[in-house]
Amino acid sequence: MPPEAQPRITDSIADVTLLYEISKALGEHMDLKKSLYTVMDILARHGNMLRGTITLLNPVTGEIRIEVAHGLSKGAMAKGIYKLGEGVTGSVIKEGKPIAIERISQEATFLNRTSVRKGDEDYSFICVPIKEGDHVMGALSTDRPYQEDFNLQSGMQLLSVIATMLARHVSNLERIQMEKERLKAENRRLQEELEKKYRFTNIVGNSNKMREVYQMISQVSRSTATVLIRGESGTGKELVANSIHYNSNRANQPFVKINCAALPENLIESELFGHEKGSFTGAISQKKGKFEMAHKGTIFLDEMGSVSPDVQVRLLRVLQEREFERVGGHKTIKVDVRVVAATNRNLEQAVEEGGFRGDLYYRLNVFPIYMPPLRERKTDILLLADHFLEKYARENEKDIKRFSTPAIDMMMGYHWPGNVRELENCIERAVLLCEEGVIHTYHLPPTLQTGVETGSLPAHSLEEAVAKLEKDMLVDALKNTRGNVTQAAELLQTTVRKFSYKAKAYDIDYREYR
Repeated sequence: MPPEAQPRITDSIADVTLLYEISKALGEHMDLKKSLYTVMDILARHGNMLRGTITLLNPVTGEIRIEVAHGLSKGAMAKGIYKLGEGVTGSVIKEGKPIAIERISQEATFLNRTSVRKGDEDYSFICVPIKEGDHVMGALSTDRPYQEDFNLQSGMQLLSVIATMLARHVSNLERIQMEKERLKAENRRLQEELEKKYRFTNIVGNSNKMREVYQMISQVSRSTATVLIRGESGTGKELVANSIHYNSNRANQPFVKINCAALPENLIESELFGHEKGSFTGAISQKKGKFEMAHKGTIFLDEMGSVSPDVQVRLLRVLQEREFERVGGHKTIKVDVRVVAATNRNLEQAVEEGGFRGDLYYRLNVFPIYMPPLRERKTDILLLADHFLEKYARENEKDIKRFSTPAIDMMMGYHWPGNVRELENCIERAVLLCEEGVIHTYHLPPTLQTGVETGSLPAHSLEEAVAKLEKDMLVDALKNTRGNVTQAAELLQTTVRKFSYKAKAYDIDYREYR
């Protein structure tokens, strides 16, 4: 057996050509087995190799198995199982050092476990470790006909260089595979988080109107019906669209959203349907549209009422035929997409006025869901406020427990033109301003504290308001003194005569409070 040799690149033109082809093959394939088989084929063509194997070590079980082979049947490969330190291959992987055998017929440690070498033939055998640093991954071995003049040392050096190339390739592919698995796991986790987040049971509200919304979401989610979500801005239409998708059979497929009102009229068609290269100025490459990206999944068309008549025609075709062409293209693209649309416009009026196509309206209005404004679900205001308080207190690391009674009264008395979105913004602002454990009225926005904005202008004249206040103060004083007029007068810092005069004027009998 020749002494151990360190790898070096030979000056032989044939060997340089061999290394070049192997390097090129490894760079072309991302599939591990495919790239290894290509390397074995190159060695067979240019390296005078009759048989060859690449064995890999399973770090968990400690078993060494033939992963890729040349010149071996599947049955022979199945027999090639070794333990660390067993035979030549096991020793190479255990020690991390190459071994070259000039004539295997004269080597007792050679196991011939694959049973492919016949007794009347003699071969030279070279086995080198596939390793990166001190980490041994496996071994590369070759059989070649025994030749007395063959330089076994040079052959081992060349094979060691190839093994080093393989080690880097295997390591890179392992890292890529691990990253793919990590991304898949992260994707699954995020998908599960989205499904939990957008369960319709997580939508806050227990009013009768919201219970109707929950029931409709539950009924339509598992179908493929087109859904039209109606309601004022800020009522939570997008949240309903999310719930419909993530509770449907398409939950693991794409969910693509587009705000039709946020895009210029000359770009919305390209965004929805894509465009071909050169179809208009600035179209420097082909682009997929939102419908194409949402294939097998759901597309959410927000602010549907703002779409121009030209785009409405193309949308009608997609809804009817599930097909379209990219802008500037002629190829018809078929898509399987569930459409969920939302609008705060009165589409029936728009149809009558000619601003919205009637046929498109009826295609969209298959299953309408109406989101009630917050002023129609007063019982949900406090639930939503508590939900947002908990959310933003946690995000801002503040220990705020509740709302004061006047703050609750102020929120309940407001008409919330911006609906749930306005309430959320209001609570977030209040949390940022609050440095106590309770949110008070002065933490709430000024719009809630003015009569014009809240619709709470005084319902009485000044004289009536003063009279009501006086009466309330007299009654409150009598309650606190158990009907004692003298003490009540002292409490209000007035005389008994004046107190009695006012009580008589407001028809207050002190005896009722004893």
